[in-house]
Amino acid sequence: MAKNLVQKILDAHLLEGRLIPGEEIAVKIDHVLLQDATGTMAMLEFEALGIEAVKAEVAVQYVDHNILQTDNKNADDHKYLQTAAAHYGLYYSPPGNGVSHQVHMEHFGVPGKTMLGADSHTPGAAGVSMLGIGAGGLDVAMAMAGFPYYLPCPRVLGVELTGALPDWVSAKDVILEMLRRYNVKGCVGKIIEYYGPGVKSLSATDRETIGNMGTELGATTSIFPSDENTRAYLEAQGRGECWVELSADEGAEYDEYDAIDLSSLEPLIACPSSPGNVVPVREVAGIKVDQVIVGSSVNSSFRDLMVVAKIVEGRHAHPYTSFHVNPGSRQVLENVAIEGGVMSFLMAGARIHEPGCLGCIGMGQAPGTGEVSLRTMPRNFPGRSGTRDDQVYLCSPETIAAAALRGVITDPRDLGSEMEYPRIKDPEKYHVDISSIIAPSEELRSVEVIRGPNIKPLPEMDPLPGTLTAEVVLKVGDNISTDTIMPAGNQVLPLRSNIEAISKFVYSQIDPDFYKECLAKGSVVVIGGENYGQGSSREHAALAPRFLGVRAKITRSFARIHKANLCNFGILPLTFKNPSDYDLFKKGSKVAFPAVRTHIEKGDVEIPVEVDGRRIVTFLKVSERQRKHLLAGGALNFVRQHPHAEGRPS
Repeated sequence: MAKNLVQKILDAHLLEGRLIPGEEIAVKIDHVLLQDATGTMAMLEFEALGIEAVKAEVAVQYVDHNILQTDNKNADDHKYLQTAAAHYGLYYSPPGNGVSHQVHMEHFGVPGKTMLGADSHTPGAAGVSMLGIGAGGLDVAMAMAGFPYYLPCPRVLGVELTGALPDWVSAKDVILEMLRRYNVKGCVGKIIEYYGPGVKSLSATDRETIGNMGTELGATTSIFPSDENTRAYLEAQGRGECWVELSADEGAEYDEYDAIDLSSLEPLIACPSSPGNVVPVREVAGIKVDQVIVGSSVNSSFRDLMVVAKIVEGRHAHPYTSFHVNPGSRQVLENVAIEGGVMSFLMAGARIHEPGCLGCIGMGQAPGTGEVSLRTMPRNFPGRSGTRDDQVYLCSPETIAAAALRGVITDPRDLGSEMEYPRIKDPEKYHVDISSIIAPSEELRSVEVIRGPNIKPLPEMDPLPGTLTAEVVLKVGDNISTDTIMPAGNQVLPLRSNIEAISKFVYSQIDPDFYKECLAKGSVVVIGGENYGQGSSREHAALAPRFLGVRAKITRSFARIHKANLCNFGILPLTFKNPSDYDLFKKGSKVAFPAVRTHIEKGDVEIPVEVDGRRIVTFLKVSERQRKHLLAGGALNFVRQHPHAEGRPS
């Protein structure tokens, strides 16, 4: 039977279950990716498992989020991560070396491998035909320990690409077109596989852009074939021996189909404040722009920076537009410098920052009050930039360059009357820089793990009681992101290894008193709408609420990673059987879950809930494994109690 590429990779890594959409499967994980914002907690969780050394084929700890060292906290976390990586056998990429996705693709990515990352944009690994999946830190810690990764088997959306991109249109516009079609939840429970003759017109880093931002569709991950472009990229990195050809079998079928004629695309832009709010650039042209940023976790490759450098070459940014450049890696910056791009940026008035996530996660680069910011970054959720009521647009490097020069949102095709479009070719041989990455060794295994005063042990979590009573402390609407639940930014991110301290910021953007109200009530419930928990993989959006006493969340639907994280930390992820029952709940409602433990032990999908004395029915759609985690009060509790029940370590 002909197989598509997703089926081939999953089948080669399948340890449990069947490749039937919706059924839980367990897959072997080859590579593990951690970054510092989520990796500190993941490393603490790994240590709590009592495993002596990492068992994954490749595990890399990156420091790319919390790179501002405004006090001791981030520097202490970096020292903890560096010494823990040495002690347990991980590679370590220090601050300033680059964004995890870009650096992993450069130095570690291998076609056909699986990767689990403690970062939701791990699907950027599609650039080198890896099946990269974002997950919560505890799932990643388990993969580090050699356990399989469990997930509902996704449906496969096959997207046929034809044609080639016209001038002034680039890979960013491809993924923005997908977001225009599917919005932020249209691909939940799906893997997107791109195929067709148009694929050959996209470079490896073009594919990384599309895979990285495919996360914003709600997709589990994305994948491209491994072809001559993949080989050219790996050879340019000095890793040509890693290349293997991979593609779907002739006649392979998909669960769903779509098609994009690349030659028909035009410059697109996501307007505030959702990646799915996509319109053609021409429809919003003329809006004054105060800040532009190219780079960060997406559109930070050599090609993306060089196309901007060439467009602004010999010109200067508009005097009222702040122009920022965030290289994806030290290697990218070095290669841009070799080709003269750094001088072009400097002469154009750009501020070149150290490689890292920076403004994408609210770690600096916050726009001013009422200012408009254009960014190539993957997200523009409200307040994510660090500025309340921000006005952040997402667009291509070409649109960034046009706005930098004109000072207003500009269709980059309008620059065609002034200059020829600079089509950038990747180098045949990159200047490769691996000098900053510390490789694991037996000698380093003897390093003592250093813990600063901000690194606290994981909080203890009690099992689920027989009957649960609680009070509603918050009711929210649709598409609530993990940024809203647990904000990022330079005030909050340094507290990622201190759950008690960071919990004070849970839902602070909506209700500054949420923390105090939870502590006063004891057991509490949060009510939500559709696609609750979209966005980042940050497990702190589940762990910190659990610390505050949140024992259940009842919504119309959940985003994939957040639902898994809730199960990992013993919070019941319930959905309304009758969506209109959402209207029965209000802040202060008294909620009871009669005999809830018995219902879950019996495997009941329908869970009765009483709200202010009225009984309704909710659904608990989780696997048998997740039920055990919920009963135990969390996955870590269960694994400690039953060390041999959670699959088999490799």
